[in-house]
Amino acid sequence: MAEKKVVVIGAGIGGLTAALELGHLGLDVTVIERGAVAGGKVAAEWVNGQPIDSGPTVFTMRWVFDELLDSVGLRLDRELKLKPLNTLARHFWADGSALDLHADPLASEAAIEAFAGAQEAENFRKFCDTTRALYGVMDAAFIRAQRQNLPSFMASLGPRGLALLTRIGPMKTLWSSLQTQFTDPRLRQLFARYATYCGSSPWQAPATLSLIAQVEMDGVWSVEGGMVELAQCLTRLCQQVGVRFRFQTHCEHISVKNGKVAGVQLSTQEQLPADRVIFNGDAAALRQGLLGAPAQKAVAATPAPRSLSAVTWALHAKTQGLALDRHNLFFWPDYASEFQDIFERQQLPKQPTVYLCAQDRQDQQAPAGPERLLCLVNAPATGDQQALSDQSLAQCEAQCLTLMQQCGLSLELTPHNHVVSTPQKFHHRFPATGGALYGQATHGWMSIFSRPGAQSAVPGLYLSGGSVHPGPGVPMAAMSGRLAAAAVRASLGLTKTFPVGATSGGMSTP
Repeated sequence: MAEKKVVVIGAGIGGLTAALELGHLGLDVTVIERGAVAGGKVAAEWVNGQPIDSGPTVFTMRWVFDELLDSVGLRLDRELKLKPLNTLARHFWADGSALDLHADPLASEAAIEAFAGAQEAENFRKFCDTTRALYGVMDAAFIRAQRQNLPSFMASLGPRGLALLTRIGPMKTLWSSLQTQFTDPRLRQLFARYATYCGSSPWQAPATLSLIAQVEMDGVWSVEGGMVELAQCLTRLCQQVGVRFRFQTHCEHISVKNGKVAGVQLSTQEQLPADRVIFNGDAAALRQGLLGAPAQKAVAATPAPRSLSAVTWALHAKTQGLALDRHNLFFWPDYASEFQDIFERQQLPKQPTVYLCAQDRQDQQAPAGPERLLCLVNAPATGDQQALSDQSLAQCEAQCLTLMQQCGLSLELTPHNHVVSTPQKFHHRFPATGGALYGQATHGWMSIFSRPGAQSAVPGLYLSGGSVHPGPGVPMAAMSGRLAAAAVRASLGLTKTFPVGATSGGMSTP
């Protein structure tokens, strides 16, 4: 099968994962990437000569990458240096309260009891029991499986899974579910925040997204060299199995002949023939015809609601007054207003929750001088419309600084110590998205079935990335690449049908 040619459009995590597995099989794989480096949303900004992770910053679901490398005869711990974090995240509120969640669940229970009382610690234990069971059910039935419809998904859950889902209430929103599980509004805020990991509002996301809390409680790691090192590692491993990369190369359209994929045409008019093409970009680009009219048929014609975008500040600055950890969150009291502003009013929130990644911190150890920071607030995905005004950006920046100051943190923004990214900039990097960083919003129970799957409606064209099943985030994008590779293998008769991850010697899920 060495003569079979595969072209992967986009060197994001999903594209790299698919290219690695297919290159390992001996297929002729070429990756086309319009940027200068691989990684997609995993990227860095350079400030004062320092690289600052300015995309995903949280490494979770390590088992996805353990199993990926196991499938190609390698070991993750020999290719990438990872360090488990003792503190998952540090949370601050404008009233001066603070709470750490820990890798040790007993330590989290003790912290919650000191923070909100014994009953809330008991509620947390019950919440963990539920999310652990939910994650176990959704792992095999959803995360590892090719995209399913509702009947096949229900069948794959089995009686116990269906009973659990019924008890959780799939028609409930995450926020309404948390109202019955916690009484302290700060804990509701904290655990509702996991909806934003899918770019969604807790008031519209299904209660099943609470499983994301379990994902973090199963472990968070830091990557030596930053998250960009993950992309560089996968690129290096791809090259070792013969995958070719063409950077700063734009794919103009996907060629379809006689009803099936025939290759791609580059902006230079060069034609690359291919037996199979994997598109590792946002599905919206296909829908809008950016890869040619024939490829539009690959996805549903009706666009889904966009997920969140963001405004980020990549900073190299000194901090004072507060003991930060690596991952920090700062909350205003009026949580609902953030999502009303974004999804209903399509404007920057007046009271934005602030995420601050202190990338030189490990278990609160502070550097002596300026440190690398990524500050992020959620924003509407309107980057293809009117650009955010300087006034609205300045107001948002001031609100972020005010909130952090109320919590005890001081940091200074100067014209030379930071780089700002907006929905407009993200839209330019990821065309057709408006800056949406998570594909479509996961709003409503049925939304999990509306993402495209690995196998598209165009024969020979396959999809990967955060906008397709099983969803956004670095490990999910990697899983989408594995599912796309599995679909390509099956179409070429190179594999038996088995779940992704069921490799000999692979790690079991947590």
